[in-house]
Amino acid sequence: MSDQVGCSLCGRIRGVDEEPAQTLAWVSTREKNAVRWMCPTCARRHTRDIEGKLPDEYW
Repeated sequence: MSDQVGCSLCGRIRGVDEEPAQTLAWVSTREKNAVRWMCPTCARRHTRDIEGKLPDEYW
C-alpha cells in the first residue's frame, strides 16, 4: 500500500502494519469519480443503519 487510506466517516487511517484480514475489511465506494473509504467499524455501523430502515416485509 503506497497511498495512505483514511475513513471518510471517522478519519481513521489504515495502517501499513494492520492484519491482512483487517485490511480486507475496509470498504470503498465511488461517488462522482471520487473514491471514498470506510473503516471496518464504520462500514459495519453503516450497514446496520441501512438494515434498520428496511421494512419488516424484507425480513
